[in-house]
Amino acid sequence: MINDSLVELPGIERRHRHRRLLLIEIGVVAAIALLLIFFVPIVLPSVRLNQMGRFLALAIAALGIDLIWGYTGLLSLGHGIFFAFGGYALAMHLQLAPVEAGKLPEFMNLYGVEKLPWFWTPFDSFGFAALAVIVIPSLLGALLGYLVFRNRIRGVYFSILTQAATIVFFNFFNGQQKLFNGTNGLTNYKTLLGADVNAPKTQFVFYTLTILFLVAAYALCRWLTRGRFGNLLIAIRDDESRVRFTGYNPTSFKVLVFAISAGLAGLAGAMYTLQTGIISPKAMDIAFSIEMVIWVAVGGRASLVGAILGALVVNFAKSLLSEKFPEIWLFFQGGLFLLVVMVLPNGVVGWLREQGVDWLARLGRPKPVITYPRLEEDPEVQHERETLGRE
Repeated sequence: MINDSLVELPGIERRHRHRRLLLIEIGVVAAIALLLIFFVPIVLPSVRLNQMGRFLALAIAALGIDLIWGYTGLLSLGHGIFFAFGGYALAMHLQLAPVEAGKLPEFMNLYGVEKLPWFWTPFDSFGFAALAVIVIPSLLGALLGYLVFRNRIRGVYFSILTQAATIVFFNFFNGQQKLFNGTNGLTNYKTLLGADVNAPKTQFVFYTLTILFLVAAYALCRWLTRGRFGNLLIAIRDDESRVRFTGYNPTSFKVLVFAISAGLAGLAGAMYTLQTGIISPKAMDIAFSIEMVIWVAVGGRASLVGAILGALVVNFAKSLLSEKFPEIWLFFQGGLFLLVVMVLPNGVVGWLREQGVDWLARLGRPKPVITYPRLEEDPEVQHERETLGRE
């Protein structure tokens, strides 16, 4: 009996330790969320608060990128597609909300459309639009992922295919003036569930919802990357062939993770659209999809905290530098990316994990000496060195 209890003790202690760490993490996340909701609006002006809300929405998309790239090794350069689909799904409802029954959105009247397109009709319901924000990008991601992963396409070829898909959707939406207002996109939102979309109180509700959705997205990704499922994702990233030989089917796992990541991007697009007041094909631009990857690279791959931090830091830096140095701010942005690639290849959080802790621990310590410390620090020896040096 005693021996059995001693054998089980380490496992029990490990579980208790994991539980304590989990509770600490929950407490920290809750504290940060409360600070963002109650303290930050008091400190920041309305313009900066709106920026904070938009950048927090982008952080949701960054979590999805980190889930597929950092943990699963799938470098997607086309996540702007899913981001835009989520934004368009909600924007279509916002266009129909103030319109009377039987009438058309304003931009359709300008292009001579006589009847509301059939696929617009379900978006008159807020419930359908809210589900479509996540479901449509997820289904599209699952379909695209299945077609690609079943043929065992990976690496740079997968990245090229996602870029090609981005170009296709960008050109399609760009040329659909009658259906989606073309290059101008969907804008001029007025009401949502009877509330004025542009009112400060309504915008604060959107800001708060963005924080809550970000917490939920973080919790989902944290749950997925823990335990056996998370270990399997890392194994697929590091050696997919070996995973296949052990009896697992990496295709199904990659399709699932890619669909979840696409759904997170769609949610991010919807919350971003609410706080910017516009969604256009520019969200499907290749440059924007690459920016998403850069956020994760700056913050640190395979680090959910790093993905959020990278999205906030890069976008705030981009905004502030473009305001202070409108003509040369792109050089600062390029320098930041070069710094990350050459000096911090694992991102800010990766540097803190591997080197930052030791570097901070060394601060304040006396500089190490080559010879025996007591001899080196002996005042008589120092005096003799100074005397000999003068002679």
